[in-house]
Amino acid sequence: MEIHYKNTPIHYSSKGTGNPLVLLHGFLESSEIWEDFQNKLSEKRQVVCVDLPGHGRSGCIDKVHTMKEMALTVKAVLYELAIEKAFFVGHSMGGYVNLEFQNIFPTIPTGLALINSTPKADSQERRINRERATQLVSKNKRAFVNMAVSNLLTPENNKRFKPQVDELKHRALNFPKEGIIAALQGMKIRADHSRLLAGLKYPKYCMAGEKDPILNYEEIKRISSSSGSEFWSYPDGHLAFIENKKSLMEFLHFID
Repeated sequence: MEIHYKNTPIHYSSKGTGNPLVLLHGFLESSEIWEDFQNKLSEKRQVVCVDLPGHGRSGCIDKVHTMKEMALTVKAVLYELAIEKAFFVGHSMGGYVNLEFQNIFPTIPTGLALINSTPKADSQERRINRERATQLVSKNKRAFVNMAVSNLLTPENNKRFKPQVDELKHRALNFPKEGIIAALQGMKIRADHSRLLAGLKYPKYCMAGEKDPILNYEEIKRISSSSGSEFWSYPDGHLAFIENKKSLMEFLHFID
């Protein structure tokens, strides 16, 4: 399915009825990562997946896709579906978008789950790395995608899940370079939403991988505790939807 937001095609899918659940993918991903989850979870509720701007089958809105712009895109999809309340789940960048959505539309969410994500803003070092990544994408998108995706898993899991990782890379290589750069620039300037997360009064969860190469496991654990979020631990890396798929499925069945 597709809507046009700011004269840009935005792809989404919706399956099931009642008690809506919104699943948002991360950077260099698309709604396709949720396909198996959506098929199973939609047996008991409505499950909505969105291709964020510049990813999947959605077009690019601007040169910079801020988390606010992405959140507004999600809101446009929910408006199309006449959804007034929903539980939000986001992987990595999808978690950043989820938090920004809570910031803009506080009456819509009924709960929040951050999977391999953080409410904190980019550090100065991370911002510098985003700029380096932007330059690499401009020169050699294929090299960047192959490196960036591989760096999300341990060397062992790169081998163990090679077919799934290769498929993730293949899909990302079809994204326009402008969309990848727009997301990098948007993540670089995103707000710190640590206080926002702590102030949310509905159910909230933080999930972290013990071997996540890009997010510090102990830091996410501390953030979860200080924000009053329930903490869920996984034994592997940054791609829980691949590396710990069974456990993640069990969690998504658990939330209401």
